[in-house]
Amino acid sequence: MKLKIEKQSIKTDVLIVGGGIAGMQAAIASAETGTDVLVVEKADTRRSGCGGMGNDHFLCYIPEVHQETLEEAVQGVLKTMEGPWQDLKMLRILLSRSFEMVKKWESYGINMRPTGDWNFEGHTLPGKVRHHLKYAGFNQKPLLTKQALKVGAKIMNKTVIHNLLQDEAGNVIGAVGVSLEDQEPTLVTFEAKAVIITTGNSLRLYPGFNPAYLFNTDDCPANAGAGLAMAYRAGAKLVNIDIPYLHDGPKFFVRSGKATWIGLLSDIDGNNIGPFVDVPTRELGDPTAEIWTGVFQEKLENGTGPIYMNCTRTSEADLQHMRESFISEGDTSINEYLDQYGIDLRKSMVEFGTYECSLAQRGIEIDERAQTSVPGLFAAGICTGNAKGNITNAAVFGQIAGEAASAYARTLNEQNNNLVEQHPLIAQEISYVQQFLDRECGAHWKEANTALQQIMKDYAGVKIRSGNLFRAGKKYLQDLKRYAEKQLMASNGHELMRVLEVMDLIDVAEAVMLCSENRKETRGECHVRSDYTFTNPLLDDKFQTICKVGDHVQLEFRDMEK
Repeated sequence: MKLKIEKQSIKTDVLIVGGGIAGMQAAIASAETGTDVLVVEKADTRRSGCGGMGNDHFLCYIPEVHQETLEEAVQGVLKTMEGPWQDLKMLRILLSRSFEMVKKWESYGINMRPTGDWNFEGHTLPGKVRHHLKYAGFNQKPLLTKQALKVGAKIMNKTVIHNLLQDEAGNVIGAVGVSLEDQEPTLVTFEAKAVIITTGNSLRLYPGFNPAYLFNTDDCPANAGAGLAMAYRAGAKLVNIDIPYLHDGPKFFVRSGKATWIGLLSDIDGNNIGPFVDVPTRELGDPTAEIWTGVFQEKLENGTGPIYMNCTRTSEADLQHMRESFISEGDTSINEYLDQYGIDLRKSMVEFGTYECSLAQRGIEIDERAQTSVPGLFAAGICTGNAKGNITNAAVFGQIAGEAASAYARTLNEQNNNLVEQHPLIAQEISYVQQFLDRECGAHWKEANTALQQIMKDYAGVKIRSGNLFRAGKKYLQDLKRYAEKQLMASNGHELMRVLEVMDLIDVAEAVMLCSENRKETRGECHVRSDYTFTNPLLDDKFQTICKVGDHVQLEFRDMEK
């Protein structure tokens, strides 16, 4: 198959890579300033990304409701799953602007108070202030898309951005990608004064519950590290990628929404595992797994597992509330499964487990203006590494990125169109992409993706790590990259997209391996080194960054910003 080439670049002031929650909010914020903004999304912005099918918890601070200071709210959130592994100044910004975003979303038509008032549930301990606003987010993506178009943003779906374009000084001036809108893929270049990366989670890096099904993931499986990879290749700093993220929920039925379940975590005999609650309620659920994060795996390994979500003591009203919340969360398949097989949660428990490792909220380092370390490049959402908050992160820092990128673009003069269209990386990209389309026989992308997952599991997994494992793993990753470039083939545009995703994941994996090797200590449940069994107190409150400087990689530990 021949790659078509669009010779004339597409020009915009602000280019947004990824049309998830952060991307659409950035588009709205940017377009409202009168800036020419274009969102480029590999799928369709109406249902793409981690929040594509919905969400039902929005981390939020409303002073008149919570009756506490901002600092008290920050300290309270730090004790929840949203707290660790972020710069505190970013958390303060997030909370201080969270209610502003709630009101914006409500104005877009998203139902932020389905019970008629501000209602906070889950993700906290008994007696503590709750900061997760319960809302109905099942239609959030169509409504955000509608609002973006209403204020003048442009959207280009079915297009994969693969690399950023920079001038000789290192400033980002555009991007290059492949449009999959037609049967034959077309290489497209973009000229922009500022670029915002909002590409979501990095999934399919480690094996899932069932390795035979690569797309059985808790978030959108098409979110495959593209933003981290292209930012890393451009010289931007990545942060905290050496400590993977683990999530849990119904075993094998990999769907997020742990706090949406209203029940108690129990052993096989129905006995409570945690000491926090005795009776399940919609206000709390069971926070045990958020405090004891390794409970599911530990119980399996010591013989006292498995662990179940036990809703047999949940009231009928709360069960109905839970089933309705599954719709808001985008977990309609859970409801359908329960109905299809006649499962009564008042009589049957549901086994829970820990999902695949991912880099959710590990990734691109940004400052309080959502700027990266590369001039002209901004980032927001779950692909960032020093700001957390899930859906709130995407909304707040999407808004901030849109505002800041627009302001940055206004400081620049008109660019030379030839600088983009004649950029040397374009010819390299054409050759790189065409090689996969030229092969009439070769390896399928799934083979490379499966091999990558096996390497990461065995040599940079969460159960055991060591210097020798990292050394071997780095060599295997280099071999895999070389073999993949020489052997992978794509017989159509869809397969080409998957090939590019796998190649991005390999680049991300190499960065993870280097950072993990450089962390010479044991820290938490996801970085357990057999050759450094202690936790180094000198690395407390420090984050590790990695970036490319020319042909070299620079690793360093920096203080968490308070």
